[in-house]
Amino acid sequence: MPHYTEDLLIKPSAASSSSGETLEVTPDLTGFEYLTFRIRKMSSGEKFSSETGDCELGMVVLGGRCSVESTAGSWMDFGGRAHVFEGLPYALYVPIETEFTVSADTDCEIALCFSRAEERFPARLITPGEVEVEVRGGANATRQINHILKPEFPAQRLLLVEVYTPSGNWSSYPPHKHDVHSPPDEVDLEEIYYYKIDRSEGYAIQRVYTLDGRINETLTVRDGELVLIPEGYHPVVAAHGYNVYYLNALAGSARSMAATDDPAYAWVRESWREQDPRVPLVRGRGR
Repeated sequence: MPHYTEDLLIKPSAASSSSGETLEVTPDLTGFEYLTFRIRKMSSGEKFSSETGDCELGMVVLGGRCSVESTAGSWMDFGGRAHVFEGLPYALYVPIETEFTVSADTDCEIALCFSRAEERFPARLITPGEVEVEVRGGANATRQINHILKPEFPAQRLLLVEVYTPSGNWSSYPPHKHDVHSPPDEVDLEEIYYYKIDRSEGYAIQRVYTLDGRINETLTVRDGELVLIPEGYHPVVAAHGYNVYYLNALAGSARSMAATDDPAYAWVRESWREQDPRVPLVRGRGR
């Protein structure tokens, strides 16, 4: 079994107002096999260049607009929402062995979600109109799922979704896990949760636990922080008064989102009679 970091909560390394890379997690830090995750803030007119190497990349525009020129194609002035609570996302899929340059057309914030890969797929821009919005759960476990890179998307491993959890609601509930390769019921996926809260003082609480107790963490997560899910169950609750967003990046043994519930709590699904009318929280593309 891989050796994972004991610190599952990762805080940004730079002030939230700064330009440049504010958060980075790599396999050397986490013990993950596949996922690398970076957040970059850019001022209008700024550029940065990089390459994907042996990773495929999903670039999610959290806020603002940018352009990308690369050896796999060019895409000009995309993005639209000012922040994640304003509209649906633009995202760009970039294949392995691609050099790219990002130019900020406005001040912007970008999530760079990498997964190690060997196969090359076409680069592609995903627009808000292509993002499938799902209302999942029921009662005070109702939440919004924005499907960005679904299992059907032409990529090797990387999967991306955004989740919006209204004030006081539970998410990733009943607690589920995906750490065993046993398709079609469950596949082994490592996962990252990157959080945004609609007010700076707000927070979410996330549990990460295994039934044998090897992992048993209860984490208070604030805006701009990240939680690693190497294995185990991982439910979330939004503090009352605060809407919570998280971006999930996943990769692993199969191109599937199959998961199994904690058997102690699976019964809760049958108790839901209606969904929270506040969901979906976010519609359209923003500005």
